[in-house]
Amino acid sequence: MGRTVEGGMALTVVGLTGGIASGKSTVSSLLKDKGAAIIDADEIAKEIMSKGKPVWINVVNHFGEQILNDDKSDIDRKKLADIVFSDRIQLEALNSLTHPEILKEIKKQLENYKKAGRKVIVIDAALLLESGLDALVDEVWLVAVDEKTQIKRLIMREKDMAHAQALNRIKSQMPLKEKLKYANRVIDNNAGIEETREQIDEIWREIS
Repeated sequence: MGRTVEGGMALTVVGLTGGIASGKSTVSSLLKDKGAAIIDADEIAKEIMSKGKPVWINVVNHFGEQILNDDKSDIDRKKLADIVFSDRIQLEALNSLTHPEILKEIKKQLENYKKAGRKVIVIDAALLLESGLDALVDEVWLVAVDEKTQIKRLIMREKDMAHAQALNRIKSQMPLKEKLKYANRVIDNNAGIEETREQIDEIWREIS
């Protein structure tokens, strides 16, 4: 497995990815507990999409007032999601508006953690492979679940989501079998938290 050497000190930059409702956030949390520095692409996306910021303005200009909440005060994330996950062209448009700023912030945080001497840095990103972020990492770790489990977890998480909507969201991402081609390590998250924790413990022993 690859390791980067910065200033004479070995560090591992991990790209953590997985499909929607795969449990990637759970794995990220377990790694944080181990001492890994986490760069969360979802959190960065929320930050750059804060009301009034340039990306927020560009997204509203592109999609129009149909994506705003009832009092027009902010973007309704569910309305936006319903549009982009049922129309690949609109999803690509949203990604083109958000990804450059997300990438810029990820690179900034990565450099800051390297300068701080962190030994394991995890870039937690669902679209790690699709966006080319894997070029920044030493290893790609894939959180894998079967589609049936994904759908079940997604519907449980998003209370009013229909089966067809859940399937649309899953199908909007790179298929699992394609992601497996890029993965250095695969974390099976079909079972419970303890089984996942055991896998993380074993991997951590290998890299630390």
